[in-house]
Amino acid sequence: MRILRYLTKDILIHAVAVSFVLLVIIVSGRFVKYLAEAAVGDLAADILLPIMLYRLPGFLELIIPLGLFIGILMSYGRLYAQSEMVVLAATGVSPSRLAGYTLVSAALVMLLVAILSLIVTPLGAARSAALLNDPSSSQGLQWLVSGRFQTRRASNVVSYAQSIDPQSGVMQSVFLSQKADPEGDRPRMVLTVAREGEVLFDRDTGARYLELRQGYRYVGMPGQLDYEVVSFERFGELIPEPEGGVRTAAPVDGRSTMQLLRSDTAEDRAAIYWRLSLPLMVPVIAIIALCLSRTDHRRGRYLMMAPAFLIYLAYLMLLANARSAVEEGVSWASLRFVLIHTLFFTLAMSLLYGSRVRVWWLRRGLSRVPA
Repeated sequence: MRILRYLTKDILIHAVAVSFVLLVIIVSGRFVKYLAEAAVGDLAADILLPIMLYRLPGFLELIIPLGLFIGILMSYGRLYAQSEMVVLAATGVSPSRLAGYTLVSAALVMLLVAILSLIVTPLGAARSAALLNDPSSSQGLQWLVSGRFQTRRASNVVSYAQSIDPQSGVMQSVFLSQKADPEGDRPRMVLTVAREGEVLFDRDTGARYLELRQGYRYVGMPGQLDYEVVSFERFGELIPEPEGGVRTAAPVDGRSTMQLLRSDTAEDRAAIYWRLSLPLMVPVIAIIALCLSRTDHRRGRYLMMAPAFLIYLAYLMLLANARSAVEEGVSWASLRFVLIHTLFFTLAMSLLYGSRVRVWWLRRGLSRVPA
């Protein structure tokens, strides 16, 4: 029990430290992107922190397994480099027993990742989507900001609204200016003015639309008189979202696990396979990290860090590819998840018992050699 407590404590300390560093790096990078959206009016600044908190479980469900993986490599690498593993082996701690000790830490992390991926992350995604898609939100999450000209990065549209009702989100005296052919030598300008406008949300796709009412649309070349003038009672236009922005999350991410289990759509099946795969991969990568951490004081504890990370990255990318295949309706795509987990489980077992099998075959072959 003392050995188990010692190893578990050492692994978890390293895993928490690595996960914290990774979390700070990833959250900082994402926060800068969201802050850039807030600076140009794509996102209200006062809901930036709540959105980050709601998205935090989604980051953790990917960071924590990687933190455990690197934590095992660092923890056991130190034990091998300082010859503590030699002492443990001399006291009767076999590779199988050491793997059992490692799986205790992996089981704790597996339980945490399962709670995050199956319960907490969908709940946070749903709360985030509800906050972003609420046009009557007191945070003023609107496409335009009253009394200020704005230039949208995605479509290079200059927009202006004289006033915005904070309760309904209806904008008064809306003006839009856009180049019809920005790549041409003499681009045409498209000017739109409307008495009022409103941002509408499609709950199924998560897309936003700008609906203008009672206005005019002018299309022509600056300096010339051949303008096309169109009057309209109602005019709608899709609002393009910046790639990698806060609204790029799929609607399926906010659905609960029970809703996904009751659904037969390909996208929902892919999402439930993905959520189940994240905790299932934890014990597999723990055994792989245990085997790849073997070293000595001459080679150092960081020798196998790069190939180990490549194996982990390949595991995660293959699972993501399998999810995309299921979403696209590829035949037998669901079996890819089973094959991927089986492949890496076989790799883990071969790394753990491969040397012992080779020694057994060698002894068996030598025993058959006549004296």
